[in-house]
Amino acid sequence: MANARRNKEREERINMEIIVDAYTPEEQDLAWYSYLSSALQFPFAARCTTFRLISPLEPGKKVEVLEMAPEEECNSEIFVVIRWQKRELGVPLMQLKCTDDDEETQQAIEDWRYWFNQHRGDEEEGDEDDGEYEDDDE
Repeated sequence: MANARRNKEREERINMEIIVDAYTPEEQDLAWYSYLSSALQFPFAARCTTFRLISPLEPGKKVEVLEMAPEEECNSEIFVVIRWQKRELGVPLMQLKCTDDDEETQQAIEDWRYWFNQHRGDEEEGDEDDGEYEDDDE
C-alpha cells in the first residue's frame, strides 16, 4: 500500500535527477540501480528496520553493507550484499537504514525507500520500526 504522506521536494529531486528519462518500470529499475550504484559509499553500516519474509534479518539487527547485488537480481526491487554468518547474502535495501555519517548514502537510501513506498510499496504504514535496538551479535 502506498504511503499517503508526500514529500514534494524529494519527489522533484527523484523525478529530475534519478528517473528523469525512465518511463517504464524496467527503465525506472535500471535508473535506480545506476543511481544507487554511484551514490552509495560502500561499505557502510546499517540497521534492519523492517521484517521481510524473504530475508533472515530482524528489526534491530546491525549489518555491514558491502556492495550492490548484481543487476539481474534487482529487477523489481533493489538488493544489496551484506556479510551474514561467514558468507555474503543479498537482502532488500528497503529493510535497511544507513547508520554511517555519510549524508549522500543516507539520502540515497531514504530516496529509494520513499519512492518504493509511494510507487510500489508493499509495506503498509506502520510496518517499519525506526526505534533503537540492541545488536544481537549474530
